[in-house]
Amino acid sequence: MVFVMSLPRIVLALSVLGLIVSLNVSFGGMFAQAASSGRSTLVGSAPTWANSKNYLSAADPAIDVGFRVYLGWNNPSAIEALAGAVSNPKSPSYGQYLTPQQFRQQFAPSQSQVGAVQSWLKSQGFTVEYTPMNNHYVSAEGTVAQTQAAFGNRFGIYSVGGLSLRSPSGDVSIPSSLANIVTGVIGLDDSVQFVHMDSTVGDAPPPPAFVSAHPCSSYWGQLQAVGFTNPYGPGTLPFAPCGYTPQQVKGAYGISGYDGSGQTVAIIDAYAAPTIVQDTNQWSTNRGLPTLTANQFVQIVAPGTYNHPEKGLVQDPQGWYGEETLDVEAVHGMAPAATIVFIGAPNNFQDLDAALNHVVDRHLASIVTNSYGFNTEILPAGYIKPQEDTILQGVVEGIGIYFSSGDNSDESLVQGYATTDWPASSPFVTAVGGTSLAAGPSNNYLFETAWGTTTSSWTGTTWSPTPPGSWLYGSGGGVSRIFAEPSYQVGVVPNSVFQAQGRSGRAVPDISAVGDPNTGYLIGETQTFPNGTVAYAEYRIGGTSLSSPLVAGIMALADQAAGHTHGFANPLFYSLAGSMAFTDVVSPASTVAVVRANYVNSIDASAGVVYRLRTMNQNLSLKSTPGYDDVTGLGTPTSSFLNALK
Repeated sequence: MVFVMSLPRIVLALSVLGLIVSLNVSFGGMFAQAASSGRSTLVGSAPTWANSKNYLSAADPAIDVGFRVYLGWNNPSAIEALAGAVSNPKSPSYGQYLTPQQFRQQFAPSQSQVGAVQSWLKSQGFTVEYTPMNNHYVSAEGTVAQTQAAFGNRFGIYSVGGLSLRSPSGDVSIPSSLANIVTGVIGLDDSVQFVHMDSTVGDAPPPPAFVSAHPCSSYWGQLQAVGFTNPYGPGTLPFAPCGYTPQQVKGAYGISGYDGSGQTVAIIDAYAAPTIVQDTNQWSTNRGLPTLTANQFVQIVAPGTYNHPEKGLVQDPQGWYGEETLDVEAVHGMAPAATIVFIGAPNNFQDLDAALNHVVDRHLASIVTNSYGFNTEILPAGYIKPQEDTILQGVVEGIGIYFSSGDNSDESLVQGYATTDWPASSPFVTAVGGTSLAAGPSNNYLFETAWGTTTSSWTGTTWSPTPPGSWLYGSGGGVSRIFAEPSYQVGVVPNSVFQAQGRSGRAVPDISAVGDPNTGYLIGETQTFPNGTVAYAEYRIGGTSLSSPLVAGIMALADQAAGHTHGFANPLFYSLAGSMAFTDVVSPASTVAVVRANYVNSIDASAGVVYRLRTMNQNLSLKSTPGYDDVTGLGTPTSSFLNALK
C-alpha cells in the first residue's frame, strides 16, 4: 500500500552515553492549553491522512471503539539517566537493572493519576476495561458517538492506501486537569492498519499453501542453472538454495557450544497458529533438533486486549500464522533449549502496543523479538511517545528488544520518500537488517552480500527486463527523520551514510543476519492446499522477519555463555565495531545472482515452472560499504561473537 504522510519534524534530544532520549523534551509540548474551555488539545494526536482530500463519510456513531489512554512516567529524566547507566559497559551501574516492581515504585503513574483518568472515562459513559500493573494506560471501550463527545472532535471515514479507515477529523482534546498526566491515546484512529509483517517467500505468502519449487540447491552452488544465460559474465549461475537449516545458519556464523538453556525469548505477533507446537516439533524432528518439551512453549494473550474485531477493519489471522511459524522455528533453531513465550494480539495489529507493555511490565523474557513495524516514522507524536516509554522501561529492566528493520530498503518506492521503519528506528531497540548468505557444503561460510534484490523473468531465450531488472525487495535502513544520532553511534556511523540520506540522525540497522528469501530459511507449517487437503509442508521464507528472531535466538546463546542478560546491547555492540565479533558485509567484487524456480500454481509443477533471475546487493539509496553501513549495520555474527559478548 502507498500512503504518504507529512508531519512537523520531531527531533528527540539524545544525551548521556548516546542512548538517552529526552522524550519529555520532544513531546512535552504536545499539549496546547485551552483555559477558556477547560480543555487541552493533544497536538499531533490526529494522523495527517485524516484530511478533507481523503474524507469519505462520517463515522457510524454506533460503532464500538476500543482505545488506550496512555499516562507518562514520573521523573522521566531519571529514567533516561538510569537507562544509560545500566546499558553502558563502562558504567559502574552496568547490568544493575531494576525489577518491574522497583520500576513501578519509582516511576509509574500514581493510583490517584490513574483514578483521575478512569473517573473521567467513566463519566463519559465508557466501559473501563483494564489498567496494567505499571499504570501505563487505561483501556476503555465505547461508541463513536461517545468518543466524539468525550474527545471533542467528530470522527470520519477516510480513504487511505485502498483502505477505509476511521479517525478523528482533527486533534482531540481532554480535560485540562489531565494534561500533565496523559501522553497520548492509541486506538481512536486506525493507524494500526499500516503495521506490516517483515516476512516474504518472494512471490506468494502462505496460506494458501506454498511449496518451494525445484530445482533448488541444498547449499550454495550445489546445482548450476545450465541453459540459462549469465548476463554478468562467463560460466553458469547457481540455482537458489531450497532454504537453509539451523545447522547451516549456525555453521556459517560459527555459532556453537550453547543451546539456550535457562533463557527465555518472547515473540510478539498477532493471533496464534493453532498448529504451531505440532508444526515446530515435526520441523525439529526433520532437522534433527530436540522437540519442544512440556512448558517450553507458552502462548499468552495480554489482558486488556480486544478479542472482537471492529467492523470494517481488515482481519487476517491466517496471514500471521506463517509469521509465527517463522519466528518460533527461527528462535528454536538457534536456541533449542530456550523457553519461548509467544504473545499474540487477538486481532490484526490493534493491540501490539499492549502486548509489548505486558511483556515488559511482567518481565516475561529478557529478549523480545518483533517482526513487524510501520513503513514510515511519520506517525502522530501521541502514537510514538507511549510505545517509546514502554521500550524505555524494558531498557531499565535489562530487556533486549529487537525489531526487524523492514523489507523495502529505504521505503522510497513505497512512501515516495526515503525513511526508516519505526519502531526499528527507536534508539532504544536493536534494529536487525538482512543479508544474502552463501553457505557451503559443510555448513561453512562462503560469503554474504547486503540483501537487496532485483528480478527478471526467463522468456525461453533471454532475461526480461534486461538485468538487473526490476527492484523487488531488500533490507530496510537509512537515517531516522525523528530521532537524533545516539552517541553510541557517534564515530562509528560514517558521514557518508548521513550525506546519502541528506540528514543526520539515528542510523538503521544495528546488526544483521540472513534475510534474503532467495537464501532463506526452511520452515514447516500446516497449510491448506487447493484440493482442500490440510497438511504439513516445508518451504523457504525470508525477510528481516527472519533476521530478527535469528538474532534473538543467538542472543539467548550469548546470555547463556555470559551467565547474565545483555539487556539493551547496542552500546556493547558498537563498542565492538570493526572487531572480529562481526563480519563486515561489503559489496562483492562482481555481481552475484541466482536463478530461482517458482511453481506457477505455488504448490507443484503441474501448471508449469517459471524461472526468475534474482540479482543481489541492489539497495536503492542504501549502500553496503566497509565499516558500518545502512543496509547491514555493524555486520553479522562470527565465531568470535559469543566470546566477545562475555
